[in-house]
Amino acid sequence: MEHQKLDLFELHKEEYRATGEPRLVETGPALYLAIEGRGEPAGELFATRLEALFAVAYGIKMAKKRAGCDYEVAKLEGLWWGSRGPGDFSQDPKDEWNWKLIIRTPDFVSQDDLMTTVSTLLEKGKGHDVKRVTLETIDEGRCAQILHTGSYAEERPAIEKLNHLAQEQGLSFHGFHHEIYLSDFRRVPPERLKTILRMPVC
Repeated sequence: MEHQKLDLFELHKEEYRATGEPRLVETGPALYLAIEGRGEPAGELFATRLEALFAVAYGIKMAKKRAGCDYEVAKLEGLWWGSRGPGDFSQDPKDEWNWKLIIRTPDFVSQDDLMTTVSTLLEKGKGHDVKRVTLETIDEGRCAQILHTGSYAEERPAIEKLNHLAQEQGLSFHGFHHEIYLSDFRRVPPERLKTILRMPVC
C-alpha cells in the first residue's frame, strides 16, 4: 500500500490558519531552504533565484523519495525588508527591496542532502545560483497574521488590520514582513491571489 506523503502545511495547519480578520498564532522553529536577493520582484534576478530555489527543493525531494521518505514540496514564502532593515519597506524604491525566498522543509533534510543536490544540479548544467541556496532554521514565535486576497500592491489595508490587532494587544512588530503564497503568482490573476501576511510580535 502506498504511504501518504508528508505535507508540512497540513501537519502544522494551526500555523497557517488565516482569514480576512487578523489573529495571533504561535509558530515553532522550522527548517527552510532559502535564497536571498535584492531588487524588484518583477526583475530578472528574482526570477533566476526563484528558479534556483525550486530546482534545489525538488531535487532534494526526489532524492528523499527514492530513499523512501516522500513529502510534498511546501508552498513558497518570502521575507521582505528595506534598505533600513526590518520594518515598513513599502515606500522604498523597489530596486532597494531585499528579500529572502524560503520553502519549508522536513527536519530530516540535512546539509549533506543540500550539498549533494546542488552538486548534481551543477553537473546537469543548472545555473550557479543553486549554490546560493542555504538550509536554515527560522523561529518567529508569536505572530499576527491575516489572509489577503488580491494583488501584492493592495496589501496596505490588511497590514493596517495587523497593526490594529497588535496595538489592541499591547504588542509591537519585530522581525521581517513575511508572506506565504497560497497561490502561484505565475499562473493566478492578481485579483485572485491568496497570500497569508505574517508579522512576528512581542
